[in-house]
Amino acid sequence: MSAPLHAGDASRLGGLSDLPSDYAGRVYAGVLGKVIGVYLGRPIEGKTYEQIAARLGDVDYYVHDAMGVPLVVPDDDITGTFTFVRAMEDHGDDPAIRAEQIGQSWLDYLVEGRTILWWGGLGNSTEHTAYLRLKAGIPAPRSGSIEVNGQVVAEQIGAQIFIDGWAMLHPGDPGAAADLAQRAASVSHDGAAVHAAQVLAAMEAQAFVETDIGRLLEVGVSVIPADSIIRRLIDDLREWHAVEADWRAARRRIVDRYGYDRYGGNVHVVPNHALIVMSMLYGEGDFGRTLKIVNTCGWDTDCNSGNVGCLMGIRGGLAGVDHGRDWRGPVADRLFLPTADPDRAISDAVRETDLIVGIARRMRKLEDVRPKGGARFHFEQPGSVQGFMADSASELPADAGAARLTLENVVGHSQAGARSLALTYEGLGSGRSTRAMTPTFFPADTGQFGTYALLGSPTLYPGQTISVRCESDTRNPVPVAVGLVIRHAGPDDRRTLRRGPFKTMNPGDVATIDWQVPDLGGQPVVDVGLELGATSADDVAQVSGAVYLDYMTWAGAPNVRLGRPVDGGTEWRRAWVNGVDDWPDRGEEPFRIIQNRGTGALIQGTRDWRDYGVEADLRVHMAIAGGLAVRVRGLTRWLALMVGGSGTVSLIRSSFDHRVVLAEAPGSIDATLPHRLRLEALGSRIRGFVDGQLVFDIADADTSSAGGAVALICEEGRIESGDVTVAPLAGTHETSGPPAHASPGHPLVDAR
Repeated sequence: MSAPLHAGDASRLGGLSDLPSDYAGRVYAGVLGKVIGVYLGRPIEGKTYEQIAARLGDVDYYVHDAMGVPLVVPDDDITGTFTFVRAMEDHGDDPAIRAEQIGQSWLDYLVEGRTILWWGGLGNSTEHTAYLRLKAGIPAPRSGSIEVNGQVVAEQIGAQIFIDGWAMLHPGDPGAAADLAQRAASVSHDGAAVHAAQVLAAMEAQAFVETDIGRLLEVGVSVIPADSIIRRLIDDLREWHAVEADWRAARRRIVDRYGYDRYGGNVHVVPNHALIVMSMLYGEGDFGRTLKIVNTCGWDTDCNSGNVGCLMGIRGGLAGVDHGRDWRGPVADRLFLPTADPDRAISDAVRETDLIVGIARRMRKLEDVRPKGGARFHFEQPGSVQGFMADSASELPADAGAARLTLENVVGHSQAGARSLALTYEGLGSGRSTRAMTPTFFPADTGQFGTYALLGSPTLYPGQTISVRCESDTRNPVPVAVGLVIRHAGPDDRRTLRRGPFKTMNPGDVATIDWQVPDLGGQPVVDVGLELGATSADDVAQVSGAVYLDYMTWAGAPNVRLGRPVDGGTEWRRAWVNGVDDWPDRGEEPFRIIQNRGTGALIQGTRDWRDYGVEADLRVHMAIAGGLAVRVRGLTRWLALMVGGSGTVSLIRSSFDHRVVLAEAPGSIDATLPHRLRLEALGSRIRGFVDGQLVFDIADADTSSAGGAVALICEEGRIESGDVTVAPLAGTHETSGPPAHASPGHPLVDAR
């Protein structure tokens, strides 16, 4: 283990600690702990100890039902934690990433007023204040500094709530974790808030190799100044713990010495950090007991509980999370990450684990090994289900019923891995079936939750091919039919089941099933899964058995029309990430986009989309420019075919705060009339068309971000567009076209 050091010691940037052999499993436990903690504390956020005690007593399990809210919800603690750490991969997985670069990623991922942050206004919400500073051109770390924002604003709680992802990149190296935490936290915070984040980051890094709570706290305080208030409160709590056997007495002392009444702002870091430390001391290493204490104490429960859950998850691993109550079953690994990049809006704890592990390996120049060849659902983490749940809905006749299904992660039954998902059924027979489904889009009944909107796109589209590998248990008494199914939105937003190919599997059979998702008339896919059924319509005795899902995956560009479905509904609009000032639903055209200032984007798709063309009829009603973009990864990263209000057609790359005009054909068309735009990206070859004529055919030297979504781009004004179509391209990735300028022989003509 490397010795702890104070953050800011640049010497640490020269080397990286090795990854422990159990690294991925500990990260998964930390991710689970974070998610469980947030879901436990979210329904009672902001309530006092007295209010919680009067209504709920001790919070020793999920209380969402008692509080009348869903369990799995969008929350800034989860979204910020697993989004901001992506700045690392977006800036080359550089261990020396600068605060300024992390701030650039804030502007890329955040949709103002809608995602991740509490948008409470300048001087009221610390993160919103920092965002406005960044937007005004004040780079990090000044964007979060006491000098710019004042001490009260700069020392609120947010720095520590987003820190867990950064900490897990440095297992066993608390000094490096604290140093990275300082850079990440300083985008929005300063002073005591940054110190609290550094303490947590150091303890989480050390928790990969140390279990003693006292020693973890020693490591934590070693990375901050000895005269800091965070150091003082930790020292006080350790003294109180030595003489007070009851955590409630310690809580009373926190209220008296470090309570909310002593600090300004809405949610100051000091009182809440004190509760985190107190719960660790009195939790005695038990995951459930520690969460119970920190949540029953009140104040910023989801933030405190999320940090404690992550730390305790890393410390005790999956065995610690699984000790006592069933924390994992109701969650089923599910989480939402609404940002300007729709790629991970629908995610799960395993997928976020793979992200962090991949970054950590690339930071160390290690091979980025992905389980089962990078399959989307691989179930390699013990106990993981990756959002799969038994489906309670059934399209069978009312008198037929459905078989019972239980899901369990088990060892074996995998071709390229160690684990699989067992689908164990009971009561399967004639007229009876059962399904296991996982979400590919937001549930219909999940909308805005506080200030956190559900912005994101489906993960699965028509034209993509789903692939699964299954095994039938050797002990199954009779063959079982196994098939792929999806559910998609339909008229009046009702869910419609669509079945793909089925295979009859005899006991012990192995089968791979592939299905290209058919055209759905513009409706989004909302669930995907496996259906198990009897193999004959004849009366068959109800039987029990099991089928093992080794993996499920899909990738590549879709073949899809993105626009108003012919059979109606509103879900198609939810499938777009709305990063514009206004997108009214007027009915005349599917896309009327208004951007009052700067550049806005209406985005759909995922980073899996590669080698495709996008096409739409677009009119620049009154705007500086409008156009179509490919390889979109956020609000500020895209490649676009743009039409200026003056009639200039350009090919532009935007990369964070830097824009480059790759090619331009000035003043050639009447932009106020509709024009058919088409943009193709095939490897390094980029081609742009206007009204069927080839305008640009260039070799793009930057293919580092070859995958990404599509977008309609509007720069200050109003544009209109018809349906957007996306289709895969096939052929060589070698560029044979002319240099980067308007293509000779294909001049733009005046459309008037």
